[in-house]
Amino acid sequence: MAVIPKFSVFPSIEAPSMGVYLALALLGLGVGLISSYYLGCIIYNVYFHPLSKYPGPRLMAATRIPYMQVVIGGRYAQRLKELHAKYGDVVRIAPDELSFIDGNAWKAIYGTRPGHSQKQKDYRFYTPTVTNTSSIIQSNDIDHTRFRRLLSHAFSDSSLRGQEPIIKCYVDLLIQRLHENADNGTKPLNMVAWYNYATFDIIGDLAFGEPFDCLKNSEYHEWVKLIFSEIKFSAYANVSRRLPASKLLLPLITPKRVMTQKEWHRQLTTEKVMGRLEKNNERPDFYANILKHNGTEKGFSVGEMIANGSTLIIAGSETTATLLSGVTYLLLKNPRVLAKLQEEVRGAFKSEAQISFESCNRLEYCLAVLTEALRVYPPVGVGLPRIVDPQGDVIAGEWVPGGTIVSVPHLAAYHSPKNFTDAEQFVPERHLGDPRYANDSRMVMQPFSFGPRNCIGRNLAYVEMRIILARMIFNFDMELDPVSENWMDHKSFILWDKPDLMVKLKPRTKLQ
Repeated sequence: MAVIPKFSVFPSIEAPSMGVYLALALLGLGVGLISSYYLGCIIYNVYFHPLSKYPGPRLMAATRIPYMQVVIGGRYAQRLKELHAKYGDVVRIAPDELSFIDGNAWKAIYGTRPGHSQKQKDYRFYTPTVTNTSSIIQSNDIDHTRFRRLLSHAFSDSSLRGQEPIIKCYVDLLIQRLHENADNGTKPLNMVAWYNYATFDIIGDLAFGEPFDCLKNSEYHEWVKLIFSEIKFSAYANVSRRLPASKLLLPLITPKRVMTQKEWHRQLTTEKVMGRLEKNNERPDFYANILKHNGTEKGFSVGEMIANGSTLIIAGSETTATLLSGVTYLLLKNPRVLAKLQEEVRGAFKSEAQISFESCNRLEYCLAVLTEALRVYPPVGVGLPRIVDPQGDVIAGEWVPGGTIVSVPHLAAYHSPKNFTDAEQFVPERHLGDPRYANDSRMVMQPFSFGPRNCIGRNLAYVEMRIILARMIFNFDMELDPVSENWMDHKSFILWDKPDLMVKLKPRTKLQ
C-alpha cells in the first residue's frame, strides 16, 4: 500500500533567533524612550517652563509645529492679531517665544538702555543672504555700524534733495504710462504692478546707476519677478532653521521653483553689482560713497556689496510699492477721506510742475493719510524677533528670562483697540490732533522699526510715497474695480504677497 506523503500548503517558517528578538526589543525601547522624551518636553513646556505663566494656545506653548504651520501658510501676521485680540498684550506663540503689543516694549526689545546693549536678532527668522557674507540686516553690531555709516550718506536729506531730478523723472514716466494705458477709466489697471515698476526703477538707478526699465517696457524685469520668490523663500528658511539638519532639510521642504528662482536672484544680483564696479564713480548713487572706501578697513568686500545690493533692492522698493498699493485701496474704500485728500492736493497746486519734494512736505493731510495707511496696512505685518540677554530683562512691565525670543508684531499692535480708538477704521484725522483719538498710543506705531537698527531708508520712502501719491491724486479720478473689493485679505511672508489691485483711472481735464 502506497504511503501518501504529508505536506502543508504553508511553507515552514524558521523561528526567529534571539538576536532578532533582542533587536526588536531595543527598537521598541528606543521608540519608547524617544516618545517619552518628547512627551516630557511637551509637559514641561506647557506646565513647568519659565514662560508657562504667559497666556496663549496650549499647542503653541507645547511645540513649534503650529508656529511653523502659520509661517509656511502665509497667515502669521493675521494669526498674531487674532491671538492678541483673545489673550491680551503678551502672548506666548511658541515654547520659547513671546509677542508684545504694548508700546513700551519697543525700547526694551529694540533699543539700548544702561546695562542693556542691543538684543541679538533671531537670524533664523530672516532670509539668508545671497552670499555667505553678512548684510545690513543680518550682521553683528560691528559690521552693522560699518555698513550703516557708509550707506547712511545716500539716504540723508541733503543727498535725496540732490537726487530729486532722478526720482522725478521716473515719477513723470509713471504718470505718462498711466495716462497712455488708462483708456479714460474704462480699462482697470493693476496698480500693484505699476507702483512696483516705479519703485524698482528708482532704486535701481539710485543704487546701481541704471534702472530696470520696468516703466520703459511696462512690464517686470526678470530680476524683479525673482525677488517675490526670494521673499517667499524666507518662510521656508525660517522653518527649516528650527529643525535638525536644516541645510539638508531646506531644499526638501522648499518648492523647487522657489529654490531655482532664488539662485537666479543671486546670479543677477552679482551681475548687477559687478557691472556697477566697472563704472566710474562720478555719479552720486548709493555705491559711490561705498567705493570711495574700497580696499580700506571701513570698506565693503565684494561679497558684502552683493549681499547689501540685494537688501537695497528689496527693502528700498517692495515696501514702498506695498504702502502705495495699500493707501490706494484704502482711499478708494473710504470716499470721505479720498475727497478730502483731493481737495488738499488739487487746491494746493495749479499745475503739476509745482509738485516737488518741498511742496509735498506742506501737505499735512496727505502725510496723515500715509501715516494712517502705515497703521492699517503696515508693509511688514509681523514682528522682527530679538533674543533676550542671558541675564533676562523687564519688557513692558513683565519679567522675561534670558534666551526668550521676543517681538512687537506691527499688524496686531496697530489694530488693537487697546492701542487705538476705532482701530479697524481708516481715519487720518487721528494723526492731526482730533480729540476723539487723544488716547491713541503714539508710542506703539513704529512702522520703520526702532533703535539703532531702524530702517535706514525711511527718508527715501517718505519722499517717494508723498510725491507719487500727490501726483496720482492730482492727475486721476480713481475707482476700485469690483474684482479687488476684498484686496487686503492676502498672505504675508514677512512682506505681503499682494494680489493684483485693479483700479480704473480717469484722467482729469487737461492739466498744465
